[in-house]
Amino acid sequence: MKTSKKGAVTRLVVIAVLAALVVVLQTVASGIRFGPFTITLSLVPIIVGGALYGAGAGALLGAVFGVVVLAAVLSGADFGGQMMLSFNPWATVGLVLLKGIAAGFFSGLICSAFRKSKPILGVVRGSIAAPVCNTGIFTAAMFLFFKPILEQWSAGAGSSSTLSYVITGLIGLNFLLEFVIGIVLAPVIVKILSAVKFLKIGAVDAKN
Repeated sequence: MKTSKKGAVTRLVVIAVLAALVVVLQTVASGIRFGPFTITLSLVPIIVGGALYGAGAGALLGAVFGVVVLAAVLSGADFGGQMMLSFNPWATVGLVLLKGIAAGFFSGLICSAFRKSKPILGVVRGSIAAPVCNTGIFTAAMFLFFKPILEQWSAGAGSSSTLSYVITGLIGLNFLLEFVIGIVLAPVIVKILSAVKFLKIGAVDAKN
């Protein structure tokens, strides 16, 4: 019983620390812009949380990320999001929350699927899933709900087409940076936590 309670307390503490990192990293990232949106550094603690504690923890951390982004949109700190909010408020709120939750959920789900066989490989795959979900949902929603804004941005950037603007200008560099940062840092962090026995991680075997 004591071991179980200790494990539950450890889980809560670690998730709380990761949530704080999500807030800090997303706040820091607000000053790093490529196009009208900021880069998402906070995917790393989201991936780590999903790898350690599964899809539920990943989704929770993704929700924290979504709330922080939404706060920036509502305050006007995120000018791209502010334009979207003015155009379609409900779609903007739904998109901001959904893409973060989905990124954490599916990343954690994939990590969990490889817990017994190839845990570190699972973390790598989860690290791929998070930015793909985050960017994929964002891109689909932009075309479905915000196409006039996309066309406006594309014309302002002098792009030959909306699609080429989205690929090369709006999400291109952002996605690549998020992808590389996540796939490099998240597996290393999880491996270190397992190796030093900071946590009893069922999802990660330090020998793998």
